[in-house]
Amino acid sequence: MVDVSIIIVCMNRPDNLYPCLESIHRTTVRVSYEVLMVAYMYDPDGLAKAREDFPWVTFIESNEIRGFSENNNLALKRAQGRYCFVLNDDTELPGPALDWLVEDFEALPEGTAIVSPTLLDADGSLQLCGRQPYPARRYVLHQWHLSDEPRDITAGREPDAVVNGRKLFRSWNITGAAFLIPTELFRDLGWFDERFFFTPEDIALGDLARSKGYRLYVDTSAQVVHKWRTTASRMMRAIRPAAVRGSLIHFSGSRKCKYLLLAVPVWLAESGKRAKAAIVQALRPSPAHRTELLTYRNITRSIFTRRSPKEIFTKYYKELQEET
Repeated sequence: MVDVSIIIVCMNRPDNLYPCLESIHRTTVRVSYEVLMVAYMYDPDGLAKAREDFPWVTFIESNEIRGFSENNNLALKRAQGRYCFVLNDDTELPGPALDWLVEDFEALPEGTAIVSPTLLDADGSLQLCGRQPYPARRYVLHQWHLSDEPRDITAGREPDAVVNGRKLFRSWNITGAAFLIPTELFRDLGWFDERFFFTPEDIALGDLARSKGYRLYVDTSAQVVHKWRTTASRMMRAIRPAAVRGSLIHFSGSRKCKYLLLAVPVWLAESGKRAKAAIVQALRPSPAHRTELLTYRNITRSIFTRRSPKEIFTKYYKELQEET
């Protein structure tokens, strides 16, 4: 049995995938690992080249519309490692983050579910170090720009554990960009919840683990560069509506009354953004402004629908395809 199964989903982005895989190979030296890469809607010629360039990677083709949960679960169900390291394709490991995370896990107390690295932006600045609790009210306030999640939850705190000089802190939740979890525990938790499409699978998993009494930690020294700000695209027109719908389902617990209480202020916030985007597009028309306008239009149309997040994504993805 290998130590770690590294799970990566890549949607036809070799510019993301190649640096990610190269960084894993370069920096991970102490633990054994397998890489299971889900090639989502991947160009056949590009996939053939990736297979040739990375013979040590297991490629799993995914050519149907699937979200974050479904695609990751395709690989997770084939994982042979003691741990699973879920990793975005738009990441790089500048140092031995994975070696350290495994070492952390083996030193932490029983009942630890997840250890996360610290995430950096592409310029090296801090993106996220641990996550606060993310209750429903925080989600609603965030849509109104009245609540910002702190980037560093460790500031001013004493570490909850120290492993070979590295400081670890209890975290209340995780980000799906990078985290390590025991494979058997992940299986017991049911893998990722496939009701959701792009958001909030990670928060739902963290909430579920904590509800069962498990602990989550972040290692301030284990660092992963996450280049998400450089990879956004017009796909947001399909992704964001599905994400908002999924978030409302999660934070309401699928209870109709609570859903309505959350949905109304979120709809009002998104409607305001839509009106602003319409004005900007009218005054300074551009493809980027049009994408922003259509994104907010699609969000407001999706909040009170009965469609699932996947159905919402599929609807707007097909709309995009018809334009090209």
